[in-house]
Amino acid sequence: MSELSVDHLLGIKYLNENDINLIFETADHFKEVINRPIKKVPSLRDITIANLFFENSTRTRLSFELAEKRLSADVINFSAASSSVKKGETLIDTVNNILSMKVDMVVMRHPNPGSGVFLSKHVDAKIINAGDGAHEHPTQALLDSYSIRERLGEVAGKKVVIVGDILHSRVALSNIFALKLQGAEVTVCGPKTLIPRYIHKLGVKVETDLKKALNWCDIANMLRVQNERMEISYFPSTREYTQQYGVNKKLLDSLDKEIVIMHPGPINRGVEITSDVADSKQAIILDQVQNGVAVRMAVIYLLASKIKR
Repeated sequence: MSELSVDHLLGIKYLNENDINLIFETADHFKEVINRPIKKVPSLRDITIANLFFENSTRTRLSFELAEKRLSADVINFSAASSSVKKGETLIDTVNNILSMKVDMVVMRHPNPGSGVFLSKHVDAKIINAGDGAHEHPTQALLDSYSIRERLGEVAGKKVVIVGDILHSRVALSNIFALKLQGAEVTVCGPKTLIPRYIHKLGVKVETDLKKALNWCDIANMLRVQNERMEISYFPSTREYTQQYGVNKKLLDSLDKEIVIMHPGPINRGVEITSDVADSKQAIILDQVQNGVAVRMAVIYLLASKIKR
């Protein structure tokens, strides 16, 4: 069996194309498993995984937890928002306490960029980055690419536009890395205030006119506006943002072709996309959710195979 070139999943930027292909082939197998009447496999029966969430998360945490349980791993859930971290305990202390319980793998979301890399150097467990600040969210980018591959056959050569709050989005950055690695063309679209200055260095184009961007692309990935990460106002009002960068059915129907709509969730219905778009046949939002479990099972399984016993 081939194996990943990395010992941890810290970011897409550390992966190569073979890693992505291996994750997808493994996810194909697990997707078949989770559609069976008995959805569990005993693959990781003797592995213990700790989910450490230092930021609120519902969907990603549940997706990881489900993936771990489908693989028969033992799971510890740790929500730092309601724990001793609030009492001043450091990241290392918290993790060392958890590792003293003989944990093999840590899935971590943390507000500080680079926290996963820091952790991987200090603790003896496999680390999966479930989002570090506005930096990376690798499993989201993997499940997004996997969903594109499922709907359109392959990612190479496809034109993908990422619309919205690029500046604060770890999903955007991980997606750019993953899509470029697989040979897709990427454009970002949004208010100039929400597009980072360095973005051209990543080999992506910038388009501020939404209709032009949608006419160019095969797939539009609609990001939510991350109000919780904004210290200042980046655009006049939500209503004005929606008028310029929201997608509704009328706009979709006016395009020269039918495009695929994606959204990493949670959706602000009526802001970045309307309900009739979110629930349309062009949207693969629920496929992304289902694929998230299969892709996370694949990542966990492949990293677990590197644990030295």
